[in-house]
Formats: sequence, structure tokens, C-alpha cells
Amino acid sequence: MKVSGSIGPTLIGKQIVLGVTGSIAAYKAVALLRTLLREGAIVHVVMTQSATKFVTPLTFEVLSGHPVLTDVFEAHQEMKHLSLAEQADVIVIAPATANCLAKAALGLGDELLSTMLLAAQCPLIVAPAMDGGMWTHPSVREHVGTLRTRGTIVVNPEIGPLASGRIGQGRLAEEGTILEAIRESLAPRRDWQGHRILVSAGPTQEPIDPVRFISNRSSGKMGYAIAEAAQARGAQVVLVTGPTALPTPRGVEAVSVATAEEMTKALCARLAWSTTVIMAAAVADFRPKRPASQKIQKQGRTGQTLNLERTADILASLSAQRTTQLMVGFAAETSDLFARAKDKLMAKGLDLIVANDVTTVGAGFGSDQNAATLIDRQGAMTELPLMPKRALADAILNRAQELLRTRQFSQAPKPVAGER
Repeated sequence: MKVSGSIGPTLIGKQIVLGVTGSIAAYKAVALLRTLLREGAIVHVVMTQSATKFVTPLTFEVLSGHPVLTDVFEAHQEMKHLSLAEQADVIVIAPATANCLAKAALGLGDELLSTMLLAAQCPLIVAPAMDGGMWTHPSVREHVGTLRTRGTIVVNPEIGPLASGRIGQGRLAEEGTILEAIRESLAPRRDWQGHRILVSAGPTQEPIDPVRFISNRSSGKMGYAIAEAAQARGAQVVLVTGPTALPTPRGVEAVSVATAEEMTKALCARLAWSTTVIMAAAVADFRPKRPASQKIQKQGRTGQTLNLERTADILASLSAQRTTQLMVGFAAETSDLFARAKDKLMAKGLDLIVANDVTTVGAGFGSDQNAATLIDRQGAMTELPLMPKRALADAILNRAQELLRTRQFSQAPKPVAGER
């Protein structure tokens, strides 16, 4: 086996769960196990019942030095489906059958391995192996696409002779290819190192009186996900946040504000420090013109009229003051999504806008998922399906990095005065 760039063991002390499912390629998992051990990894093997029909658990147990888990009820005695998932640095399923991919994509947990995946927070790598044209079946393709949008690393099967005697794509990838995928999953991405990202998140609260305010449904989850992703990828991050119930992401400097005016001051004060600005906050467009200094009493009142005034357009203000910063905005709409997003992109002098329809089922305010379309100044549109907001955050950072690399943002004009 040829492993590029390997100088001595490269996985010393890494905890790896090797999942083996019911494919005739299960025998190749034995060689993969030996390779992982040679690289210094600590490997625990989990097999499906069908996998045991191809290779006995004893083979993996002797080589790994650990009991092989095959039954969720036996493993439940020590909660192994939880403890192994918590301890693992990476889970690798090789070979992964079409049935395994479907369970993982649909979130099914009817046996030990699939249940373990539901509890895992570490990277997941799947190396499919199948026969008879199954790899190109629409259902399999859809499940693979779902897994990829969630961040699963899929090591595509190779083309060659299959067990049926056919020639096609379905052979388990070579050990070296799977090993490289494992190494990459364990090496943190530092592609934003050296950058300083200013992120806004959450709602603002505009006071009516000392106990009441005008606000919106923003939970702050999208902005917090962006801050967390950027910090994980090496950036210095300052998060200017309106009131939320979310914990500050590790390694991120958080600046708490309440009103649009406070958010404006906090962001403008840090603009010169930043190299990229991502405005994910849902800022109130209006505020009470004259907030009451004391609580407004309801006795004797049949109604209450609020006189409102416009708040400052933070994003346009930042864009007008910027020097070389990349400017990214959000357009959360309920209708005419693309037209309104493009108008906002141009009016505010942005380089990239994240357009999302907040009426989409399963997405929008308060949800852990979101779907969006990224639009740049050249009109290029990247449509992203419904996915976890953390995954969407990485997709936004990927596109922003492309713009930084090509310097397409440097010619963006200043915003039009007076437009919002």
C-alpha cells in the first residue's frame, strides 16, 4: 500500500471507531484495521449483524485488542453506544453499504452502529462499497448528498471489477485513500488564519418604556454558528450580539448590546480592526421616537399609539466607512426573495449577500437549520439546501474566501446615500 507523505506513525493516540457493515468487501476492513494500528491509532470495531456473516468478530478482536461490539442490547449494559461515540476522534465506516448510508441520512437507529452515529459529535467518514449499479441509484445519490451537506466525508467507491463480475463503480476505496481522508478530518482547517472577522448576531431591542421593547424573532443561532466556524478555521473573531440565550463560542470575543444604536457604535468601533464583516444580526428598522422614562400604565387607557422613527442603517454605514474589508450581509425575506436580496446587495454596497426565505418549513428564525442562496456582485448565485446552520456557516465562509482570493470585492462601490 502506498501512503503519500507518510513519515512514521501519523495517528498516535487517536481514538478511531471502525464500523464494518454487511458487504463482501468487509474482509478489506481487516487490512484497514492493521494499517490504522500501524499508524498508532487506538481502534474499536463495531460490526453490524450482517457484517459478521462475512468476517468473524474474533478476527477484529484479536487484531485490535478490544472487544468487538455487534449488539446494541449487549453494549447497552455499559452504554457503549454513547461512551465510544463521545471518546472517538473520528468514526470510519468501511465498507458502508447502501442500507447503512440510508440509515445515517434518515437518522435511523435500529442497531448499534446507526445508534452510535446519532450520539456522535466527531467527524464521520463513510467509504461505500456496493454492486449492480447501486451507487448511481437516485435514492443512494440523495442519501449521499444529504450526508455531505451535514459535513460527512464520503470517500467515493472506485471503478473496477465487482463481486458480481460486472465492471462498474462500487469497489471500496484503497486503504491509502481512506487513510488520507482520516488524516484530513483530524487536521483542523486553518484556512482563515490571519483574518479578523467581525460578526453581528441576534435581535436588537428598542425600548418602549423601562420594561417593554420592540424586537423580532431572531435567535442569533446563525450569527453564532458563523462566529464558531470562523474561529475553528483560524480567524480572530469578535461577535457583536444582541440579547440571546446562546453561550459564547469558545475562543470568540463577545460584545453584548441591546439596541440598534449600541450595535452601530460597537461595530463601527471595530471596523478598522476587521478584514471581513458578516452582518447576520436582525436589526430593528424602527424604534419608538420617545421612549417613556417610566412604565406606561394601562389603567384608564383603551389603546396606545407609538410614534416610530427609523433606526440607523448599520450595514450601509459600515460599507461606506470600509477600506479593504469584505462585506457580507443577510436578506431574510418572506416574498420576492431574490429581487429584494439583489437590491439590498447593490444599495448597501455589499460583496456577498445571504438570501433566505424565513417562511421555509424547517428553516429561519429559531430553527437549528437553514437554507439559503448566496449572491455576489457579479450575479453569481449559489443555492444551498436545508442544512444545519453550522454547516451553512462553513459554506458562507467558503464562498467569502473565494471572493477574498480573487479580490472580486475590491471594486465594490459605496452604498447609495439614503437607501436601506
